[in-house]
Amino acid sequence: MMSNFFRNLWKEHRIWLYAFGYFAAYVPFTFLLKSLSKGLLPNQAKAISGFSMLPLSVGASIVSMLLVITYLGWWKHASRIKLGEISLPAPTRWTFVSGLCTALIVITTTLAYTFEGVSIVLVMLLMRGGLLVLAPLVDLLSGRRSRWFSWVGLLLSLAALFVAFWEKRGFDITILCTIDIIVYLTSYFVRLRFMSKLAKSEDDNIAKKYFVEEQIVATPAVFIFLFSLYCMSSLSTSNPILDAVSFGFSDIFSTNVWPYVIFIGFCSQLTGVFGGLVLLDKSENTYSIPVNRCSSILAGVLASFLLAALMGQKLPSNYQLIGAALILCAILALTIPVMMPQSKTTKD
Repeated sequence: MMSNFFRNLWKEHRIWLYAFGYFAAYVPFTFLLKSLSKGLLPNQAKAISGFSMLPLSVGASIVSMLLVITYLGWWKHASRIKLGEISLPAPTRWTFVSGLCTALIVITTTLAYTFEGVSIVLVMLLMRGGLLVLAPLVDLLSGRRSRWFSWVGLLLSLAALFVAFWEKRGFDITILCTIDIIVYLTSYFVRLRFMSKLAKSEDDNIAKKYFVEEQIVATPAVFIFLFSLYCMSSLSTSNPILDAVSFGFSDIFSTNVWPYVIFIGFCSQLTGVFGGLVLLDKSENTYSIPVNRCSSILAGVLASFLLAALMGQKLPSNYQLIGAALILCAILALTIPVMMPQSKTTKD
Protein backbone atom coordinates (compact mmCIF):
# COMPACT_ATOMS: atom_id res chain seq x y z
CA MET A 1 0.00 0.00 0.00
CA MET A 2 2.85 2.38 0.88
CA SER A 3 4.55 1.71 -2.45
CA ASN A 4 1.30 2.49 -4.26
CA PHE A 5 1.04 5.72 -2.29
CA PHE A 6 4.50 6.87 -3.38
CA ARG A 7 3.87 5.69 -6.93
CA ASN A 8 0.69 7.76 -7.14
CA LEU A 9 2.42 10.73 -5.47
CA TRP A 10 5.19 10.56 -8.08
CA LYS A 11 2.73 10.24 -10.95
CA GLU A 12 0.61 13.22 -9.91
CA HIS A 13 3.29 15.62 -8.66
CA ARG A 14 6.50 14.73 -10.47
CA ILE A 15 6.32 18.00 -12.40
CA TRP A 16 7.61 19.67 -9.22
CA LEU A 17 10.55 17.26 -8.97
CA TYR A 18 11.37 18.07 -12.60
CA ALA A 19 11.02 21.76 -11.73
CA PHE A 20 13.45 21.32 -8.84
CA GLY A 21 15.93 19.61 -11.17
CA TYR A 22 15.55 22.53 -13.59
CA PHE A 23 16.16 24.96 -10.73
CA ALA A 24 19.18 23.03 -9.42
CA ALA A 25 20.83 22.97 -12.87
CA TYR A 26 19.93 26.57 -13.71
CA VAL A 27 21.66 28.07 -10.65
CA PRO A 28 25.24 26.96 -11.50
CA PHE A 29 24.55 27.49 -15.22
CA THR A 30 23.62 31.15 -14.66
CA PHE A 31 26.28 31.74 -12.02
CA LEU A 32 29.14 30.44 -14.16
CA LEU A 33 27.87 32.02 -17.37
CA LYS A 34 27.69 35.46 -15.75
CA SER A 35 31.03 35.00 -13.98
CA LEU A 36 32.87 33.97 -17.14
CA SER A 37 31.28 36.69 -19.28
CA LYS A 38 32.43 39.32 -16.75
CA GLY A 39 35.86 37.81 -16.09
CA LEU A 40 35.14 37.22 -12.39
CA LEU A 41 36.52 33.73 -11.80
CA PRO A 42 39.86 33.33 -9.98
CA ASN A 43 42.88 33.52 -12.33
CA GLN A 44 40.62 34.31 -15.29
CA ALA A 45 42.74 36.42 -17.65
CA LYS A 46 39.89 38.01 -19.59
CA ALA A 47 36.13 37.91 -20.01
CA ILE A 48 34.77 35.24 -22.39
CA SER A 49 31.82 36.18 -24.57
CA GLY A 50 28.74 34.00 -24.83
CA PHE A 51 29.43 33.19 -28.49
CA SER A 52 32.95 32.03 -27.57
CA MET A 53 31.53 29.67 -24.97
CA LEU A 54 28.84 28.21 -27.22
CA PRO A 55 30.86 25.74 -29.36
CA LEU A 56 32.41 23.89 -26.41
CA SER A 57 29.33 24.14 -24.19
CA VAL A 58 27.04 22.86 -26.96
CA GLY A 59 29.48 20.02 -27.66
CA ALA A 60 29.36 19.12 -23.96
CA SER A 61 25.56 19.32 -24.10
CA ILE A 62 25.46 16.80 -26.95
CA VAL A 63 27.61 14.33 -24.99
CA SER A 64 25.47 14.90 -21.89
CA MET A 65 22.28 14.37 -23.89
CA LEU A 66 23.52 11.02 -25.18
CA LEU A 67 24.60 9.92 -21.68
CA VAL A 68 21.33 11.01 -20.04
CA ILE A 69 19.10 9.20 -22.55
CA THR A 70 21.31 6.09 -22.32
CA TYR A 71 21.24 6.15 -18.51
CA LEU A 72 17.45 6.50 -18.48
CA GLY A 73 17.12 3.69 -21.02
CA TRP A 74 14.82 5.78 -23.20
CA TRP A 75 16.35 5.01 -26.61
CA LYS A 76 13.81 2.21 -26.98
CA HIS A 77 10.97 4.74 -27.07
CA ALA A 78 12.21 6.57 -30.18
CA SER A 79 11.15 5.82 -33.73
CA ARG A 80 13.68 3.80 -35.71
CA ILE A 81 15.28 4.05 -39.12
CA LYS A 82 17.21 1.25 -40.84
CA LEU A 83 20.58 1.82 -42.45
CA GLY A 84 21.38 -1.56 -43.92
CA GLU A 85 21.40 -3.97 -40.99
CA ILE A 86 21.66 -1.18 -38.40
CA SER A 87 18.58 0.23 -36.66
CA LEU A 88 19.04 3.75 -35.35
CA PRO A 89 16.78 6.09 -33.35
CA ALA A 90 15.32 8.85 -35.50
CA PRO A 91 12.76 11.64 -35.18
CA THR A 92 9.45 11.77 -36.97
CA ARG A 93 8.86 14.81 -39.17
CA TRP A 94 6.95 16.46 -36.32
CA THR A 95 9.58 15.92 -33.63
CA PHE A 96 12.22 16.95 -36.16
CA VAL A 97 10.47 20.30 -36.62
CA SER A 98 10.03 20.60 -32.85
CA GLY A 99 13.74 19.91 -32.37
CA LEU A 100 14.61 22.63 -34.89
CA CYS A 101 12.32 25.00 -32.96
CA THR A 102 14.21 24.14 -29.78
CA ALA A 103 17.49 24.87 -31.56
CA LEU A 104 16.12 28.25 -32.69
CA ILE A 105 15.09 29.00 -29.09
CA VAL A 106 18.67 28.37 -27.92
CA ILE A 107 20.14 30.57 -30.67
CA THR A 108 17.65 33.45 -30.42
CA THR A 109 17.95 33.54 -26.63
CA THR A 110 21.68 34.11 -27.02
CA LEU A 111 21.33 36.64 -29.83
CA ALA A 112 18.68 38.66 -27.99
CA TYR A 113 21.24 40.00 -25.52
CA THR A 114 23.77 41.04 -28.17
CA PHE A 115 21.89 43.82 -29.97
CA GLU A 116 23.34 47.30 -29.41
CA GLY A 117 21.09 49.98 -27.97
CA VAL A 118 18.35 47.55 -26.91
CA SER A 119 17.26 47.32 -23.28
CA ILE A 120 17.93 43.88 -21.79
CA VAL A 121 14.91 44.50 -19.56
CA LEU A 122 12.61 44.71 -22.56
CA VAL A 123 14.11 41.59 -24.12
CA MET A 124 13.51 39.60 -20.93
CA LEU A 125 9.98 40.96 -20.62
CA LEU A 126 9.09 40.00 -24.17
CA MET A 127 10.69 36.55 -23.95
CA ARG A 128 9.53 35.37 -20.53
CA GLY A 129 6.32 37.38 -20.39
CA GLY A 130 5.53 36.49 -23.99
CA LEU A 131 5.85 32.78 -23.22
CA LEU A 132 3.51 33.10 -20.24
CA VAL A 133 0.96 34.86 -22.42
CA LEU A 134 1.25 32.07 -24.99
CA ALA A 135 0.29 29.41 -22.41
CA PRO A 136 -3.51 29.96 -22.33
CA LEU A 137 -3.56 30.58 -26.09
CA VAL A 138 -1.93 27.21 -26.78
CA ASP A 139 -4.38 25.52 -24.38
CA LEU A 140 -7.32 27.20 -26.11
CA LEU A 141 -6.18 26.08 -29.56
CA SER A 142 -5.45 22.58 -28.24
CA GLY A 143 -8.86 22.26 -26.57
CA ARG A 144 -7.39 21.88 -23.08
CA ARG A 145 -9.25 23.41 -20.14
CA SER A 146 -7.20 25.60 -17.81
CA ARG A 147 -8.00 25.11 -14.12
CA TRP A 148 -8.59 28.13 -11.88
CA PHE A 149 -5.33 27.84 -9.95
CA SER A 150 -3.40 27.68 -13.22
CA TRP A 151 -4.76 31.14 -14.04
CA VAL A 152 -3.83 32.38 -10.56
CA GLY A 153 -0.27 31.07 -10.97
CA LEU A 154 -0.05 32.62 -14.45
CA LEU A 155 -1.21 36.04 -13.24
CA LEU A 156 1.14 36.01 -10.24
CA SER A 157 4.05 35.01 -12.49
CA LEU A 158 3.25 37.85 -14.89
CA ALA A 159 2.95 40.26 -11.95
CA ALA A 160 6.40 39.19 -10.73
CA LEU A 161 7.88 39.91 -14.14
CA PHE A 162 6.26 43.33 -14.40
CA VAL A 163 7.41 44.30 -10.90
CA ALA A 164 11.00 43.31 -11.68
CA PHE A 165 10.98 45.08 -15.04
CA TRP A 166 9.35 48.23 -13.70
CA GLU A 167 12.66 49.05 -12.03
CA LYS A 168 14.28 50.20 -15.27
CA ARG A 169 13.08 52.03 -18.34
CA GLY A 170 14.34 52.40 -21.93
CA PHE A 171 12.13 50.27 -24.08
CA ASP A 172 13.84 50.94 -27.42
CA ILE A 173 13.95 48.07 -29.89
CA THR A 174 15.59 47.59 -33.26
CA ILE A 175 14.20 45.80 -36.30
CA LEU A 176 16.71 42.95 -35.90
CA CYS A 177 15.79 42.52 -32.24
CA THR A 178 12.10 42.52 -33.17
CA ILE A 179 12.72 39.73 -35.69
CA ASP A 180 14.73 37.80 -33.09
CA ILE A 181 11.92 37.98 -30.51
CA ILE A 182 9.31 37.00 -33.11
CA VAL A 183 11.38 33.95 -34.13
CA TYR A 184 11.82 32.99 -30.44
CA LEU A 185 8.13 33.22 -29.57
CA THR A 186 7.04 31.61 -32.86
CA SER A 187 9.43 28.70 -32.25
CA TYR A 188 8.05 28.24 -28.74
CA PHE A 189 4.48 28.49 -30.01
CA VAL A 190 5.07 25.76 -32.61
CA ARG A 191 6.93 23.60 -30.11
CA LEU A 192 4.20 23.90 -27.47
CA ARG A 193 1.47 23.19 -30.04
CA PHE A 194 3.25 19.99 -31.08
CA MET A 195 3.77 19.01 -27.44
CA SER A 196 0.12 19.61 -26.62
CA LYS A 197 -1.08 17.69 -29.67
CA LEU A 198 1.35 14.78 -29.66
CA ALA A 199 2.96 14.36 -26.24
CA LYS A 200 0.78 15.57 -23.34
CA SER A 201 -0.82 12.26 -22.43
CA GLU A 202 -1.55 9.88 -19.59
CA ASP A 203 0.80 7.46 -21.35
CA ASP A 204 4.34 8.25 -20.13
CA ASN A 205 5.88 6.42 -23.06
CA ILE A 206 4.45 8.96 -25.50
CA ALA A 207 6.15 11.83 -23.67
CA LYS A 208 9.43 9.88 -23.48
CA LYS A 209 9.28 9.18 -27.22
CA TYR A 210 8.72 12.85 -27.99
CA PHE A 211 11.46 13.94 -25.58
CA VAL A 212 14.12 11.63 -27.06
CA GLU A 213 13.29 12.46 -30.67
CA GLU A 214 13.31 16.20 -30.00
CA GLN A 215 16.60 16.07 -28.04
CA ILE A 216 18.53 14.19 -30.74
CA VAL A 217 17.70 17.01 -33.15
CA ALA A 218 18.01 20.19 -31.02
CA THR A 219 21.60 20.42 -29.75
CA PRO A 220 23.19 18.81 -32.85
CA ALA A 221 21.33 21.37 -34.97
CA VAL A 222 22.77 24.21 -32.85
CA PHE A 223 26.27 22.74 -33.22
CA ILE A 224 25.90 22.47 -36.99
CA PHE A 225 24.79 26.11 -37.11
CA LEU A 226 27.79 27.20 -35.02
CA PHE A 227 30.17 25.16 -37.19
CA SER A 228 28.78 26.84 -40.30
CA LEU A 229 29.54 30.23 -38.67
CA TYR A 230 33.06 28.97 -37.93
CA CYS A 231 33.52 28.06 -41.60
CA MET A 232 32.19 31.48 -42.63
CA SER A 233 34.70 33.21 -40.32
CA SER A 234 37.59 32.05 -42.52
CA LEU A 235 35.93 33.62 -45.58
CA SER A 236 34.87 36.86 -43.94
CA THR A 237 36.61 40.01 -42.81
CA SER A 238 36.54 40.89 -39.12
CA ASN A 239 33.10 40.30 -37.61
CA PRO A 240 32.62 40.26 -33.81
CA ILE A 241 30.21 37.31 -33.74
CA LEU A 242 32.12 35.20 -36.27
CA ASP A 243 35.40 35.98 -34.53
CA ALA A 244 33.93 34.98 -31.16
CA VAL A 245 32.60 31.68 -32.54
CA SER A 246 35.96 31.02 -34.22
CA PHE A 247 37.71 31.58 -30.88
CA GLY A 248 35.33 29.10 -29.27
CA PHE A 249 36.27 26.41 -31.78
CA SER A 250 40.00 27.02 -32.11
CA ASP A 251 41.38 28.87 -29.07
CA ILE A 252 39.14 28.19 -26.06
CA PHE A 253 41.52 25.47 -24.81
CA SER A 254 44.32 28.03 -24.63
CA THR A 255 42.48 29.62 -21.70
CA ASN A 256 42.26 28.22 -18.17
CA VAL A 257 38.44 28.39 -18.06
CA TRP A 258 37.53 25.66 -20.54
CA PRO A 259 36.56 23.14 -17.79
CA TYR A 260 33.99 25.67 -16.55
CA VAL A 261 32.62 25.99 -20.09
CA ILE A 262 32.20 22.21 -20.31
CA PHE A 263 30.35 22.25 -16.98
CA ILE A 264 28.12 25.05 -18.31
CA GLY A 265 27.25 22.79 -21.26
CA PHE A 266 26.43 19.94 -18.88
CA CYS A 267 24.18 22.19 -16.78
CA SER A 268 22.61 23.63 -19.93
CA GLN A 269 21.64 20.15 -21.07
CA LEU A 270 20.16 19.35 -17.66
CA THR A 271 18.04 22.51 -17.86
CA GLY A 272 16.90 21.30 -21.28
CA VAL A 273 16.09 17.85 -19.90
CA PHE A 274 14.19 18.96 -16.81
CA GLY A 275 12.65 22.03 -18.46
CA GLY A 276 11.44 19.88 -21.36
CA LEU A 277 9.94 17.31 -18.98
CA VAL A 278 8.09 20.10 -17.15
CA LEU A 279 6.59 21.33 -20.43
CA LEU A 280 5.75 17.76 -21.50
CA ASP A 281 3.75 17.15 -18.31
CA LYS A 282 0.17 16.07 -18.99
CA SER A 283 -1.19 19.21 -17.28
CA GLU A 284 -2.37 22.21 -19.29
CA ASN A 285 0.20 24.73 -20.53
CA THR A 286 -1.34 27.42 -18.32
CA TYR A 287 -0.05 25.28 -15.43
CA SER A 288 3.22 23.79 -16.73
CA ILE A 289 4.67 26.95 -18.30
CA PRO A 290 4.39 29.07 -15.09
CA VAL A 291 5.98 26.15 -13.19
CA ASN A 292 8.85 26.25 -15.70
CA ARG A 293 9.19 30.06 -15.50
CA CYS A 294 8.95 30.06 -11.68
CA SER A 295 11.90 27.67 -11.48
CA SER A 296 14.10 29.77 -13.76
CA ILE A 297 13.29 33.08 -12.07
CA LEU A 298 13.98 31.73 -8.57
CA ALA A 299 17.22 30.18 -9.83
CA GLY A 300 18.21 33.55 -11.27
CA VAL A 301 17.57 35.27 -7.94
CA LEU A 302 19.67 32.69 -6.05
CA ALA A 303 22.46 32.98 -8.63
CA SER A 304 22.40 36.77 -8.13
CA PHE A 305 22.86 36.32 -4.37
CA LEU A 306 25.76 33.94 -5.01
CA LEU A 307 27.38 36.44 -7.37
CA ALA A 308 27.03 39.13 -4.70
CA ALA A 309 28.38 36.92 -1.90
CA LEU A 310 31.23 35.27 -3.80
CA MET A 311 32.11 37.70 -6.60
CA GLY A 312 31.33 41.08 -5.06
CA GLN A 313 28.49 41.88 -7.47
CA LYS A 314 25.43 43.94 -6.58
CA LEU A 315 22.68 42.33 -4.52
CA PRO A 316 19.24 41.86 -6.10
CA SER A 317 17.15 45.02 -5.82
CA ASN A 318 13.95 45.37 -3.81
CA TYR A 319 12.00 45.11 -7.06
CA GLN A 320 13.60 41.75 -7.83
CA LEU A 321 12.97 40.49 -4.30
CA ILE A 322 9.30 41.52 -4.50
CA GLY A 323 9.12 39.67 -7.80
CA ALA A 324 10.64 36.58 -6.17
CA ALA A 325 8.05 36.80 -3.37
CA LEU A 326 5.27 36.86 -5.97
CA ILE A 327 6.84 33.80 -7.59
CA LEU A 328 6.70 31.99 -4.25
CA CYS A 329 3.01 32.91 -4.04
CA ALA A 330 2.55 31.52 -7.55
CA ILE A 331 4.19 28.24 -6.49
CA LEU A 332 1.85 27.96 -3.52
CA ALA A 333 -1.16 28.74 -5.73
CA LEU A 334 -0.12 26.02 -8.17
CA THR A 335 0.89 23.45 -5.56
CA ILE A 336 -1.66 23.50 -2.75
CA PRO A 337 -4.87 22.82 -4.76
CA VAL A 338 -3.48 19.76 -6.56
CA MET A 339 -2.03 18.31 -3.34
CA MET A 340 -5.24 18.56 -1.34
CA PRO A 341 -6.35 14.96 -0.61
CA GLN A 342 -9.95 15.50 -1.63
CA SER A 343 -9.18 17.65 -4.67
CA LYS A 344 -10.39 16.35 -7.99
CA THR A 345 -8.53 18.98 -9.96
CA THR A 346 -5.96 16.53 -11.31
CA LYS A 347 -8.75 14.66 -13.08
CA ASP A 348 -10.38 17.71 -14.66
